[in-house]
Amino acid sequence: MKKILQLVSDDFEDLELWCPVMRLREEGFRVDLVAEKPGLYHGKYGVPCEVSLSFHDVDSKDYDGILVPGGWAPDKLRRFPDVLQIIREMNDDSKLIGQICHAGWVLASAGILAGRKVTSTPGIRDDLLNAGAIWLDEPCVVDGNIVSARRPPDIPDYMKALVDVLQRQ
Repeated sequence: MKKILQLVSDDFEDLELWCPVMRLREEGFRVDLVAEKPGLYHGKYGVPCEVSLSFHDVDSKDYDGILVPGGWAPDKLRRFPDVLQIIREMNDDSKLIGQICHAGWVLASAGILAGRKVTSTPGIRDDLLNAGAIWLDEPCVVDGNIVSARRPPDIPDYMKALVDVLQRQ
């Protein structure tokens, strides 16, 4: 069974966190929720998320991929050295990294976007370009192990791409 990490912090975009978690679990993947510390977190629209693992409790070697939600959570998540280290390790090992909406901020802060094709919400386009990414205005972009999408209406394309990449790994 493939194991995936789903990063969590308050103010995540509810659909961008829960749709991937439910869809990947439906496919038979194990998805572990991980945050700064165990506890209850809430999305932008109030949807709760109970987390039992902290960033320092997980080892990227034990997982096949990681998902970064959108919303305002990425601005918080990118401030944790443990998160950036996990992202770098996943990238170094060519493991799946899924990002949607504002999640590109985390990858930019981890320094892994130079020369990589990605998409995001247009609001962070310049941030990703300044991090060296090649930004495309498409519903979903796959560049090797990085799968990116713009916003909730793109979730169907995003989910198909995530599942395809995981099944090829």
